[in-house]
Parts: sequence; structure tokens; C-alpha cells
Amino acid sequence: MVLDNSLMNVLTVYAPHSGKLEEEKENFWNEIFHLVSCIAQNEMVVLAGDKNGHAESNIVGYDGTCGGYGFGDRNADVSRILEFADGLNLVICNTLFMNQESKLVTYAYVAGSAKRTVDYTMVRPWDKVKVRNVKVIPNEECVQKHKLLVMDMRFNTTKRRHKKFERRVLVWKLKEEQTCEEYKSMVRDKVAEEEWKYLDVNEHWHTMKKTMMETAQNIMSKGPCRHTETWWWNEEVVQAVPSKGKEDNVQKMEERKFEGGMDGVQEV
Repeated sequence: MVLDNSLMNVLTVYAPHSGKLEEEKENFWNEIFHLVSCIAQNEMVVLAGDKNGHAESNIVGYDGTCGGYGFGDRNADVSRILEFADGLNLVICNTLFMNQESKLVTYAYVAGSAKRTVDYTMVRPWDKVKVRNVKVIPNEECVQKHKLLVMDMRFNTTKRRHKKFERRVLVWKLKEEQTCEEYKSMVRDKVAEEEWKYLDVNEHWHTMKKTMMETAQNIMSKGPCRHTETWWWNEEVVQAVPSKGKEDNVQKMEERKFEGGMDGVQEV
């Protein structure tokens, strides 16, 4: 998934439950470990799903991996989860936020008599700042006995600058015999001047493209712009817009200060 200028890899897994053989569990975690380790460090990873482990609130030795807000009693399978996350430098997001019990329990059976947290979401530590909350929707059952686990994230998008549209070259004039011959002659002369044998394939292509485009612009005129442009929008206006907002805020503070003293300034 591409978000703005970053790539996010979302993986959902279902780990073998406690009744499965140890060999099957080891093979599962080894495969997931290899899969996640192959993802580049500059790409975001969200690993979610049923890990079939119970992380308690007081876990010692995994401060960078696990927060202090787990739920339930710790079982043997949670050690694999903690070692896996620690080995890949991942953070268990469920344990980072203090929520009500109903928003921590992801698995409940026998009319709620047994409650567990077995579904977890993990991200890399530098992406932890994007995670705003992880919680369970109590009354929403996504699959049998499993509650819907939701992770809220916030991304900072880059503002797009005003694009200046260029006029297009009137290439249809190449249909005119005189213009076509003049264009061919100029391209041949420029191609003859280049030393092609010292260029690789990509350089060869870019040089040829540049030669043809520059020749076309010199011979054929440009038509009107396809998009309407705002005549007053220029570099001076672009620089003045941010400072205008600051000046307005200062002016408002001065007016409130004059009218209501410091109470008015605090309100602004």
C-alpha cells in the first residue's frame, strides 16, 4: 500500500494454537521471521493477526518491545512472540495504550467466562509515533469468538506546490513538408556532433530525446496553455501567503489584549 511517499506492508497471520506440535510452531515463526526480515528498513511494516499468546501487563526484559498495558495471565507461547518481536525490532502496539478491559479483550468464549488477548499488531519502533490508539470494538465480532481489533494511525502528508503548466509544442506542423525537412536536417546535424560510442543505453536514449525535443522547440512554436492559470500567482505570492497568517494572529492578539487584557490574549 502506497501512502503519500512511503510504502506500507500489511501482513495478517494466524499462529498455531497451544495444542499444536512444537515443530509446527517453530516452522511458522521461522517463516514469518524470514518474510519480515526481507522487507526494507525504509518501508513500513504492520504485522497483525492471531498470535495465540497471552501477554500480561508486567513483562520484564522487553522494555523496547512491549509496553505495560497487557491483559490476562502469561502463557508459554507468548515467549515466542516476544522473542520474535525483539529479534526483528518490532513493537507490540496493543501494550502501549491504557484502555478499559472491554477494549483489551480480543478473544472471549463460554459467554465471556474466559477472556484473552491473543490478537496483536506490531510495527517498527520509528513508526510507533504514527500509531494513535489500538483498541477492541466490544460488540463487533469479526470471526467466531474474536472481537474486532482496530489500530488508529496518523500520517503527515506533504503539501503539493502550485504546478506551473507549460505550453505544448505544435508538433502537428511536422506534417508540413518544409517544416519536416528542416527538422530532419537539424536533427541529423546534432546527432552527427554527438559521440555516441561513449554512452550506455540509458544515456543514448536521453541524449536522443533531448536532441529531438530541443530541435522541435526551436523550429515549431508553442500553442496556448491547455490549463487556465491564475495570472497573479507567482513566487512572491507563494512566499507571502504563510507570513500573512502569522500577521493576522498577531493582530488578533493585540486587539484582544487591548479589549480584555491578558484573558483575551490567552483566549487567542
